[in-house]
This record gives sequence, structure tokens and C-alpha cells, in this order.
Amino acid sequence: MDVYSLIPVLIILGFTYFTWFFINRRSKNSEPRNWPLVGMLPGFIQNAHRIHEFFTDILLETGNNFEFYGPALGNMNMLFTSDPANVHHILSRNFSNYPKGPEFRKIFEILGNGIFNVDSELWEIHRKITMSLISHAKFQILLKKNVWDTVEKGLVPVLDAFAERGTTFDLQDIFRRFTFDNISKLLLDYDPKSLSIDLPHLPCEKGFNDMVDALLYRHVLPESYWQLQKKLNIGKEKNLSQAWEAFDQFIYPAISQKQEKLLNKTNKDEDFDLFSDYIKAYNQWTNGDTSGNVQEFLRDTFLNLMFAGRDTTSTTLTWFFWLLTKNPLVETKIKEEIEQQFHLEKGENLKFFDIEESRKLVYLHGALCEALRLFPPVSIEHKSPLELDVLPSGHRVTPDMKILISFYTMGRMQTLWGEDCLEFKPERWISERGAVKHVPSYQFPAFNAGPRTCIGKDMGFIQMKMVAATIIYNYHIQLVEGQTISPTATVVIRMTNSLKVRVVKRVPL
Repeated sequence: MDVYSLIPVLIILGFTYFTWFFINRRSKNSEPRNWPLVGMLPGFIQNAHRIHEFFTDILLETGNNFEFYGPALGNMNMLFTSDPANVHHILSRNFSNYPKGPEFRKIFEILGNGIFNVDSELWEIHRKITMSLISHAKFQILLKKNVWDTVEKGLVPVLDAFAERGTTFDLQDIFRRFTFDNISKLLLDYDPKSLSIDLPHLPCEKGFNDMVDALLYRHVLPESYWQLQKKLNIGKEKNLSQAWEAFDQFIYPAISQKQEKLLNKTNKDEDFDLFSDYIKAYNQWTNGDTSGNVQEFLRDTFLNLMFAGRDTTSTTLTWFFWLLTKNPLVETKIKEEIEQQFHLEKGENLKFFDIEESRKLVYLHGALCEALRLFPPVSIEHKSPLELDVLPSGHRVTPDMKILISFYTMGRMQTLWGEDCLEFKPERWISERGAVKHVPSYQFPAFNAGPRTCIGKDMGFIQMKMVAATIIYNYHIQLVEGQTISPTATVVIRMTNSLKVRVVKRVPL
């Protein structure tokens, strides 16, 4: 990057901060003022710490669509939207006009050529092979085995230890460690044992937090700004670089170890082997060309799946248990459902149940959907059209314009969920016949929508039900009072700081 090209950027940023501190005054409405030269950037910076609430305030006041004007030289003009018709159009009806594209891949460069980052043929190869694998009967068996193994050897001993000591701990950290261990075993056949009583520090596990912290800022700030941070190795870009290094140091050795096992045929013939299938996918993509790097392909593939398997599930479980502490009647109903469906006697503990049995837990499913509605893990979707398009809302969007879809806002819209949209009500997901209601993905986009709908949706629910049911029936989570709970200003909305709790055992294990 030419140093002289940064001068206009630095001038704009300096003027922006001047405007923010000395001119801008908070008005009664949430719409940021459009200033000369710097556009609406001062209002954005002022609300950066509460970006999801900021988007929501604006969108609910402006009818679900808002045009954001950035600095004159910043290429930051954006359309914020939570309009279900626009969501359906962008993610489904006109899907081919809204690929990830080069700008998205630049923002998410750390994910390489994984499923979240690619388009066209490679995306279709990734999706086809991953869907084939997760629908395989042996994968279902492996999933159940891994989840219960991590529950029995990781989660239960840790919760028992905290219960015995009576000490407070961060439940969010426990869930992140649980999902990290589980997805590592599932994909890499390697148990990092981050969920141990001593709670060891693992750079790779912590690296996911630094990654999602940096990625939202790459979405909404001028590229020249974060590119400068990257070049100088400062700020969030420094943390992102360190996370990248931690991922590589964790994943590449695990890949090499697995390849060596395959080469030496130390795996049993009947074992379900994801590695071989993904190597076949790589050969399909390269047409058998051996000049490429299969390890890099596997690294990108598994990092993408680890990101999905760790962050989304752990985030949902964290918000779910916080909501339960605020709604004890819901917790009681879930406990009663578990007891009835699994025919448990009083004083009998809940240990294992299979995937089919998990489908009986309808009320628990509804409660998890409520947590996903109010706190969708991936809260913002970033799109740009290949060609000029006119959205159902009437807005013209061009290839040089960003569209930010706020899934967070959509869970708080009275037009979609009624006047009680801010309440935690699992009943809204249950039909008169006692089954889980179907809600269109363009209304409930917690798992995205259209062709890029999350293919791990069922897997996520299975894992969350197994963990949630085990904790709810065997333990009672008590929230430590005095905490300020709010979502992080990140792509994956974790809880700011932590979720401090105590745990009490209900029944002996």
C-alpha cells in the first residue's frame, strides 16, 4: 500500500473524531446525522460498542431499511435491512446475483478456500461432500459418541468440581471449551482436552474469539483502515494475525498425524473417515492435479467447520442458559418434559439418550429456537450484488454497495413475532398438535436462508439438546447478580466479558 494514499484516510478519520467529540449531539431518534465529508461515520463510531442495538434502533424506526452514507472517499455507502422480503430476495430468489465475492473473501481471508468463503464450483463441492457426510448413518453414530464422551469426560467432571467447591465460574468459557473439544475430535480425530478441571489455556481455542472480534470491523470500516492496521501489525489485526498462527499450529500437525495413520492403515476398515472423503473432494476440485497443496485445502475445510461447530453452538447455549435464569418457569417445564419423555424416577439422573430420543424434547427445542431468535449467533450477513438490482423494498443496489442484513433485528420485530417479541416464550414454537412449528428461514434466519442455509442445523440441535438436557436435569445454574449482560460488537455475538454462575447438583451422578 502506497503511504501517500493513506493521507486522505487519516484526514477523514481525524475529522471524524473531531466531529464526534465536539459537534455531534445525540438526537432523540437513532438515525445518525449525515455530515459533510465524513458522512454518518461519527454516529457509527459513537455506537460501535453497541452495534447490534444501534442497527436495531435505526431499522425499527425507519421501516426495516436504512441507507447509510460513509465518508466521501471511503467507499462505505451501505444499506441496512431487516426486511423479510429483501432477505428472501437476496438469499433465495436472486441468490446467483449475491455471491460471496472477492470483497467478502478478502474480509474472511483467514478462512481460505473453506465452505463459508467460496462460490461456484468449489462451494458446490464443499456443500455436496459435507451434506453427504453428515447424513451418513455412521456419522450420526460418531456424533452421538463424541458428544456423550465429551459430556462424560469433560463437562460433568468440571461441573461437579465447581459444585463441590461452591465457586463461581464463566459458563460461556465452559461451553466454548466443550464445543471446541467436540468438533476437534469429530473432524480431526484429536482431543485437545481444553475442557479439563484446570481449564488450560490453548491458543487455538482462544483464537476464535480474536477472529470474530476483528471480522466485524473489517465489514464496516474502510478497507484502507484495517489494511493499515494489518501492515503495522497493531490493534485487532495483530490479534487476528496471532489467531491465524495459532490455528495453523493446531490444525496442520493434526492433519499430518491423521494422514500418517491413513498411510500406515492404522484406522480400522469400518471406521467412518472424513479425511478420505475430503481428500477425494480435493482431487475432484483439482482434477487430480498433484501440484496443489492438499494440506492447505484440508486446513481451510476443517477451520471453517470448526468455526461453525464451536462458535455458533457455544454462543447459543450461553444465551439459552442466561435466558433460563431469567425465566425459571421455562426451566421447570423443560425438566418436567425430560422426566416424562425418558420415564425418569425422582432422584434418578439423566445420562445418555440417542438422536431419535432427542426429537421427543419438543419444548426444549422451542426454548432453543427462542434463544436463537433473540440472539442469532451469526447476527449480520454481508452481501453485494454482481449486477444492479432493485430490492422488493424499492432500493436500488449497485455492485459497489454493501448490504448488511441484521438477523439480530429480525428477532425483535413486532411485525414478525407480535407485541411480545422481546419475551422468551418457547410456546410460540409449538403447534396445537404439540409439534415444532415451521417458520420460513427468511423470517427466522438464525441458520441463514436459501441455498446457503446451514447444513449443520440438525447436528447443532442434537448437540445442544444433549448438553442442555444433561445440565438442566442434573444441575441448577444460578446467575451471579450484578453482572452487565450485553452482546459483543462482533460477527458472532458472544456475551460481553463472561457469564458468571454457580452450579448446584440436583441428583448424584
